Amino acid sequence: MALSGTNSGTAADDSDGSDGSDGSAAWEFLMPAASAPARQRGRTLQSALREAVRSGRLPAGTRMPSSRELAADLGVSRGLVTEAYEQLAAEGYLRAGRGAGTWVGGAARAAAREARDLAPRAPGVRYDFRPGTPDLSLFPRTAWASTHRSVLGNLPHHALGYPDPRGLPELRTALAGLLARRRGVVADPERLLVCSGVAQAMTLLGFVLRERGQVNAGVEDPGSPEHAALFASAGVTAVPLPLDAGGLATGPLFDSGVRAVVITPAHQFPLGIGYSAERRAVLLGWARAVDGLIVEDDYDGDFRYDRAPVGALQGLDPERVAYTGSVSKSLAPGLRLGWLLVPAHLMDELVERKRTMDLGNPAIDQALLAAFIRSGGYDRQLRRCQRAYRERRDALIASLAECFPGAEVSGIAAGLHAIVRLPGRYGTEAAVLERANRAGVAVRPLSDYGATGASQDGSVRLVLGYAHLAPSAIAHGVRLMAGAARP
Repeated sequence: MALSGTNSGTAADDSDGSDGSDGSAAWEFLMPAASAPARQRGRTLQSALREAVRSGRLPAGTRMPSSRELAADLGVSRGLVTEAYEQLAAEGYLRAGRGAGTWVGGAARAAAREARDLAPRAPGVRYDFRPGTPDLSLFPRTAWASTHRSVLGNLPHHALGYPDPRGLPELRTALAGLLARRRGVVADPERLLVCSGVAQAMTLLGFVLRERGQVNAGVEDPGSPEHAALFASAGVTAVPLPLDAGGLATGPLFDSGVRAVVITPAHQFPLGIGYSAERRAVLLGWARAVDGLIVEDDYDGDFRYDRAPVGALQGLDPERVAYTGSVSKSLAPGLRLGWLLVPAHLMDELVERKRTMDLGNPAIDQALLAAFIRSGGYDRQLRRCQRAYRERRDALIASLAECFPGAEVSGIAAGLHAIVRLPGRYGTEAAVLERANRAGVAVRPLSDYGATGASQDGSVRLVLGYAHLAPSAIAHGVRLMAGAARP
């Protein structure tokens, strides 16, 4: 049965109509559906017809063969085809009328088929020094899988219902103990909210601040571009505030008029400085004076290589600091698990916003992380990552000293990235970046992270991430970059 692509003329009735041609080959794309198992044949046939209309293989206005003829061509029962026609007509893919036959309707449109990968990757790059990515090969697959099986075997049925939007009580309790022990926070499980990473924590805070009439919030400059973007999504405008050697510069902060500010005091991103004790005290004084809020993003506070990590700012004043972190650097960003510890007066509004946003995080993932923490697996993972990342930072510094004479590495020995200053003899920032790109090395300049990140002395400052690269890859990548950097 050949297909007709016109709406003109009178179609034969679906029960016995035919245009007399032999066009069974036109329906070969339905043969796999016709040969499907008997119980699945009807649904498979409907799916195949539906996809043919969506993709444009059956254009709008195409006349369908009668149910008897299509059934004969496919070798299936007429009732199966009739049911498929009726179902697709009810959905709008086909149209039919007494004595008018069955036609492809005009409601469906072919969907764009362009395949896109929106994950932040750098295709074609040999060595990627862009910061922010941990070594995903360090993810503890065996221990995680073992914990997963144990959790599934012991999780009560009621735990699979809609969760407490704050998070499972056992995970909030486990996180409170972990954060108090490792980061020195004042951690009350009743004031802890499990989130889909720091990104959701920031968005939730942005919504609550906006609802309270705060339309502006301060952010570090240079700083993480994500902070400004996440606040903007909640209707809050980010106000860039400069830094000095001690941390966020207090003069511009007091002059800005903002009553909320986001900082990374343990290891400032991207400059790599640790906020001084004096600056921490001044910032807390500012928050008390203006009845304000400090948002502490402790994105990599567990990773300090020259001494024990400095405790979180939140521990000094839990009623003025909202503390957030995640497992993105310690386990994997794809887990989308983080936390937000907040002053008591914000909790109810944040919980309600979290509830309406997603009804809470997946219960099994939360129970798994809770069990992993309780078993000591998370502490072991942190120690493993710390050893690996310290070795890679050392490899980066040694390679830079060998390949870039005169280069300077700044910032404390911590985290997953380092700031490198290249003397002016290596060329302008644009030239260094262009030559590195041609050599297949991806790097980011400090100037990408804010207005005050631009160099004033002709040197080039790069933000080099090293945690996700093996020491040998770091050495090869730096050598390749050095060869390309020579004018």
